[in-house]
Amino acid sequence: MSHSRQIEIERKYDVEEAPTVPDLVGAGTIAVIDVPEIIELDALYYDTDEFDLAHNRTALRRRSGGSDAGWHIKSAEPGDEGRTELHWPLASDGDQTDAATPSTVPAGVREQVEHLVSGRALHPVARVRNRRENRRLLDAAGYPVAELSDDHVNAENLMDGSVRSWREWEVELLAAAPDTRSKRTELLDTIEGILLAAGATPSTSSSKLARALGIDSRA
Repeated sequence: MSHSRQIEIERKYDVEEAPTVPDLVGAGTIAVIDVPEIIELDALYYDTDEFDLAHNRTALRRRSGGSDAGWHIKSAEPGDEGRTELHWPLASDGDQTDAATPSTVPAGVREQVEHLVSGRALHPVARVRNRRENRRLLDAAGYPVAELSDDHVNAENLMDGSVRSWREWEVELLAAAPDTRSKRTELLDTIEGILLAAGATPSTSSSKLARALGIDSRA
């Protein structure tokens, strides 16, 4: 199975139901807000009974919906600016199309986390369904600087049956973002100031999976 690799630089924010997504034109080089796109996402997250992946700041999921449907592995190393994401498309290794159906982790995907799980079984630990309203933030030439996702999430902990729902805003940098770390941080800080003024607060969870499992600390 062939896969792609990218570095994901993003920030997440908790938000109540009432706030309206603010206008981000003028933040850095952002000049145009693209027409919002509604995307229905449905993901199964996998781990061992001992949560070996979670303990190593790694997430493995199978997601349907959106332009990057497929298998994803996200990992972070201390001190890194963002998270490394590996992606495999669906319809391979006899994969199934329904995210609600527990399917076997393809061999090529499992190979990437084998050093963390040491032969232990991987199985679904959480299901996360997300109605995402996605806005691309463009510069004056029409190139994508970032995207702002307004997420309405329903998550089920498959280990204990508990259910959680929440709303969050997620800002991810795209290809036309600044080319230095300091300028990227400056842009994210500027956007953050606007979002906080609109009623958001920095997320208390490191990921949707952490919140689905009730692990709300970034530690």
